[in-house]
Amino acid sequence: MPTALITGITGQDGSYLAEFLLGKGYNVVGMARRSSTVNFDRIQHIQDDISLEQGDLHDQSSLVSVLERYEPDEIYNLAAQSFVPTSWNQPVLTGEVTALGVTRLLEAVRQVKPDARYYQASSSEMFGKVQETPQKETTPFYPRSPYGVAKLYGHWITVNYRESHNLFAVSGILFNHESPRRGLEFVTRKVTYNAARIKLGLSDKLPMGNLEAQRDWGFAGDYVQAMWMMLQRDKPDDFVIGTGETNTVRKLCELAFGYLDLDYKDHVVHDKTFDRPAEVDLLISDPSKAHAILGWAPSVNFEELVERMVEADLENLRKELV
Repeated sequence: MPTALITGITGQDGSYLAEFLLGKGYNVVGMARRSSTVNFDRIQHIQDDISLEQGDLHDQSSLVSVLERYEPDEIYNLAAQSFVPTSWNQPVLTGEVTALGVTRLLEAVRQVKPDARYYQASSSEMFGKVQETPQKETTPFYPRSPYGVAKLYGHWITVNYRESHNLFAVSGILFNHESPRRGLEFVTRKVTYNAARIKLGLSDKLPMGNLEAQRDWGFAGDYVQAMWMMLQRDKPDDFVIGTGETNTVRKLCELAFGYLDLDYKDHVVHDKTFDRPAEVDLLISDPSKAHAILGWAPSVNFEELVERMVEADLENLRKELV
C-alpha cells in the first residue's frame, strides 16, 4: 500500500486529492501548518482515514521530520499562499511560502527520500501577459503578479532539482479549477455564494472588478486526477492541465444568477477597488499533451460546474437560516 504526503491538505485541491488517493488504496498523510484558526471543514468527512501532521514550508526541520517519519512514495506540494490579490499586499510572504517553500521541500526530499515522486502545483498565472494563445508547455512565461512570479520560481526550481539531482519531480501547470469547496475570496465562489445570498434575500448587490477578464475554468476534482497520472509515468515531465475553453467573469455572473432566475445586471456593480494593478486578460490552455500522453480529459463542463457551486451554496445558506 503506497504512502502519499499532501501538503496543503486542508485546501480545495488537497481535500479532493486525499479522497481520490484513498479510493486508490493509498495511506494518505496530510501536512498542515499550525495556525490560530485551523480549518478542517474540507477534510472532516475523511479525517479518520488519514494521518495529519504539523509542518510548515517556512520551516525546513518540520519538513525533514515528516519525511523521515512516513517515508512517502509520492509527495504532492499543494501548499502555498494561493490568492493572487493577497500577493500584492503581502509579496514577501508570498515569495517565502510559494517560492522558497518549494526549495525547502525539494531539499528535504533530496536529503531524506530521493526516490520519492514529487508533484509541484504550478499555475497558469505564470503565463500572465500571454505570449501566445492558447498556452501550452512551451509557451514563454510572463507573470503579472507576485503570486505568478513566486509560482514561476517554484516551477523552475522543480525543473532544476529534476535535472541536477535526478529527482522524479514534475510540475502540473494547472489552469483555474473550482468547486463548491473553493474559498469565498476567489471570484467563482464569490459570485455563486453571493448569487445564492441575493436569491434568499440576504443581500442585494455584488461589487465586482473586471467583468471582461477571461479564464479557463474547470472542476478541481478532475484536475487532482491529472496530478496522480503525472506521477505514474516512467519518466518525469510537465503538463498543462485545463479545459481548452475560456469564459469571461461576465459569463460566470450570467450563468450563476440565471440559474437562480435572476438577472445579474440588476445586482452586479463594478467596483474599481477590485481591479488588479496588472490584469491577466486571456488565459486559455492547450491541454493536448495531457490528452495524448496521460489520457486525461475533463469530465465537468463550465455550465455544470457553476450549477454545482450555486446549488451547494444555496443548500448551505438555507441550512444556516433554519
